[in-house]
Amino acid sequence: MSEASNRDQKSFLPRLGHWAAQVLLVFLGAYAAFWLNNYQEHQQEARRRDQILAALEHEVTGGLEGAKAEGARERQKVADFRRALDAGEMPRIRPFTFTSDYSATDAATLLQSGGYQLLGVKTLIALRNAESTLRGGLSRIMHYGRISDELIVPNLDQDISFFYDPVTKTLRKRFAEYLRSCRCAWIFSTN
Repeated sequence: MSEASNRDQKSFLPRLGHWAAQVLLVFLGAYAAFWLNNYQEHQQEARRRDQILAALEHEVTGGLEGAKAEGARERQKVADFRRALDAGEMPRIRPFTFTSDYSATDAATLLQSGGYQLLGVKTLIALRNAESTLRGGLSRIMHYGRISDELIVPNLDQDISFFYDPVTKTLRKRFAEYLRSCRCAWIFSTN
């Protein structure tokens, strides 16, 4: 019997070693699979972050180019108006119009679709500050547009003396904001 139990013990040890090797192999395989999956997810997140940053850069660059071109046109109009006013002329007042395709939901959608998880804190703060500046500037310009709609547009058929004091050739007090609003639009679009 001692020989039989010794034989069983000898056959049990190789089986135990074989079983331990299989368990270790399964564990290593599962670990490798998890590691590979994690690596692939990080690579995918990096590609997604790069895509979002590239899209943001493209949008900002395009917006800045358009704003600079519009700013140059507005600057020229303001300079021409100011030059004529300083020369003692009474230049024609034009309505103040401004349109924008800005939508706060665009940035919010971008961030909610994964931007918060993928973008760095500095990028998120810079984006937040840019959005805040943009909203404030647009609000001010829209205010000037409403003033123009209420004071200038209904009176465009009036004689020029309606807008100017004919003696001093300066804008009447209620239209004094006109030059400031044009200048503000120019500054906003160039900054």
